[in-house]
Amino acid sequence: MDDFIFYFKLGLNHVLDLQAYDHVLFLIVLVVGYTLKQWKELLWLVTAFTLGHTLTLALSTYKIISVNAAIVEFLIPATIVFTAILNLFSGGKSSGISKLIVFLSFCFGWIHGLGFSNYFKMLMSGSDSKFVQLIEFSLGIEVAQLVIVVLISAGYFLFHTILKVSKRDWVLVLSSIVIGVAIPMLVARYDDFIRQLL
Repeated sequence: MDDFIFYFKLGLNHVLDLQAYDHVLFLIVLVVGYTLKQWKELLWLVTAFTLGHTLTLALSTYKIISVNAAIVEFLIPATIVFTAILNLFSGGKSSGISKLIVFLSFCFGWIHGLGFSNYFKMLMSGSDSKFVQLIEFSLGIEVAQLVIVVLISAGYFLFHTILKVSKRDWVLVLSSIVIGVAIPMLVARYDDFIRQLL
């Protein structure tokens, strides 16, 4: 039970750690166009991301894949900016969920999972129950992501109810703020990314 609590908390902290806010930024732009009434769509998006994240963590932990950290560290803010730009073009219209968005969430989960893989591998070195610990960790991630989703949806509810902010404005403003935070991350990591490609 102690092991479960440790890895579950590790998953929670991985998402909720304010120093590693890139995960939260991605979640914001991923779900900002949805409300809690669309809980099925939200669950699909978040779970697809978690599955992608878990898949690459597993492949990396078992040394099936290995990707240069500098490339991954650049691609993480790139996924954030790309998703935020999609929001700007859609203007908050989310009448349903397309298979493409779920697939993108899954694929971007791969990239974010690779960003944490080196630390997770180091943590798992010498462990006999890597698979179980990976599942425990992933459960922590899923719960933390659902907490973020509820907070974002509650934020929209309050702004819409009290300040009469439209869904379109909510999506455009939040996505623009996230782009403003993520672009400097991209710029700061660009040189290392190019060096690894050359």
